[in-house]
Amino acid sequence: MGAKLDLGLAVLNGLVGDHLVRTRNGLAIELGLVHGDAPLALTRARLADAIPAPTPDVVVLVHGLMCTETIFRFPDGADYGSMLARDFGVTPLRVRYNSGRPIADNGAALSALLEGLVDAYPVPIASISLIGFSMGGLVTRAACHTSSLAGCGHLAKLRRAFYVGTPHRGAPLERGGRVLASVLRKIPDPYTRLAADLIDLRSDGVRDLGDADLRHEDRDVTRARARFSLRDPRHPIPLLDGIEHFLVAGNLSADPRLALWFGDALVPVPSATFDHCSDAASIALPPDHVRVFPGFAHVRLAHDPQVYEVLRGWWAGPSAETAARSAT
Repeated sequence: MGAKLDLGLAVLNGLVGDHLVRTRNGLAIELGLVHGDAPLALTRARLADAIPAPTPDVVVLVHGLMCTETIFRFPDGADYGSMLARDFGVTPLRVRYNSGRPIADNGAALSALLEGLVDAYPVPIASISLIGFSMGGLVTRAACHTSSLAGCGHLAKLRRAFYVGTPHRGAPLERGGRVLASVLRKIPDPYTRLAADLIDLRSDGVRDLGDADLRHEDRDVTRARARFSLRDPRHPIPLLDGIEHFLVAGNLSADPRLALWFGDALVPVPSATFDHCSDAASIALPPDHVRVFPGFAHVRLAHDPQVYEVLRGWWAGPSAETAARSAT
């Protein structure tokens, strides 16, 4: 399948992927590994064939809304996974999924994939690290939550999670659409109600971005009322204990008010950084585990040399990260 067709299918899934699943439409993407832009079956034989020299350390890349793993790709074909393979000898794997499904469902599917990966991987896995871009970071968090509840064996191998442009506190633009639809429905006019119906065609995955809903019970509360607030105080799911977490955000404006609301144009800085880690009750990260890139738009975060240098520094350890910071 060509790259343009793959991208078109990814956009379609992001828009109406929940409907495709409910109607058992063959265009619905199933979460799975891809290799060379093609699906990669999770069997020992297929993995051994696709990965001639597997290493015990694995990094898994998870893309965002309405895109594929190619969002991470640099012009020369490299991505953060292949660059980490070059610098640290890890094995990169890439996930493709239906971004229109509820984040909770994609998280459960990713958890199952990671569990199956440990069994099917050609050599014993020593460590697993995750890189999630945008919605992919929320899917990663949902997977960790599901795995923790189920006591999955792969959790013992999970070492790091990198969240790149992830809306941990939700996305105001989606919440704005929700409020707009609610207002239009209150106007006694068939055309405004039709407009509200069109707005409400947003997929479950898109809706989940509004408040970063990681569980079905969170989604039920969110759907019960329309709200437009940058912070959602109803996030009971902390970051998974026992692994290292790192946050990357972009900020197009030096004006703190614009950064507050728009950040990288899609994700506000406080959302991408858990309010700069100021709430010790919900997140306790070292300050050097959070990096904000001035002048960076959302998509640029997924494939930029400066971002990679920070990821590389975090991977190598504190001293290397300090050197990467001074270099950029």
